[in-house]
Amino acid sequence: MAQLAAPSRAPDGGIVGAEPRQRHGRAEPRGAVCLVASMTDSPVTTSGHAFEQQPDHYDTFAEAYARANENGLFNRWYARPAVLDLLGDVAGRRILDAGCGSGPLLADLTERDARTAGFDASPAMIQLARQRLGDEADLQVADLTQTLPYEDATFDDALAVLVLHYLEDWSGPLRELHRVLRDGGRLVVVVNHPVIPPVMYPEMDYFATEPNDEDYDFDGITATLTIWYRSLSAMSESFTTAGFRMMAITEPPVSPDTPPEVLPPAAPDPTRFIGFIFFTLQAAS
Repeated sequence: MAQLAAPSRAPDGGIVGAEPRQRHGRAEPRGAVCLVASMTDSPVTTSGHAFEQQPDHYDTFAEAYARANENGLFNRWYARPAVLDLLGDVAGRRILDAGCGSGPLLADLTERDARTAGFDASPAMIQLARQRLGDEADLQVADLTQTLPYEDATFDDALAVLVLHYLEDWSGPLRELHRVLRDGGRLVVVVNHPVIPPVMYPEMDYFATEPNDEDYDFDGITATLTIWYRSLSAMSESFTTAGFRMMAITEPPVSPDTPPEVLPPAAPDPTRFIGFIFFTLQAAS
């Protein structure tokens, strides 16, 4: 499960290099005062019955996705630097990237002297990650919904960055991430912000866990991604049920190094917008 872009557009015509496309013409974005709506001029919609997305779904467009997202606003200048800030000094820490995609966060962490491991359900993404990180990198093809190929209490930190919102049921994946963390270890979770559905898709029930089929263009290749939206309270309950304590919820700005030309135009503060929500959790015994 590689990382995903939020359903809102940057001024270059794409979110993390990808443009969402309307599927059925039902959902119209509402609430222009909210930047996530005003950034979107090509709405995507809720399908009455979302298709079952296979774990290796990204294989069909892995290279295009990696190219499109390498320097896009939402990954390169927003999610990745925010996660690194939340982690702080990682030198010597053993860190697992769950759903590592082509490995950009693993590369960032390796440069900061972390001891890294990563997995993804897409063999094509793991191949790209190995090209980036080298043959000695600890990379595996694995499915977050299944038992992970790691011993108990292996890692100091784990990351689930733009991964969980592909899944209807978070219970098994969170239990597995808790299992492979040492007692007191941290889990950083990043998902699409729960305010997106009531703003962009008003026919969706905020308090329900509902799928939304969204079409994106990744460097000329169209892909359909199924996002499972859920309320903030549902997220919190999933974390605590799996044995995590909530340390922080953050809605950070973009990196101060972000090129001005990729920021959204006509915003009071273009460095802040509704895109993702970031959770820092601690594994309790």
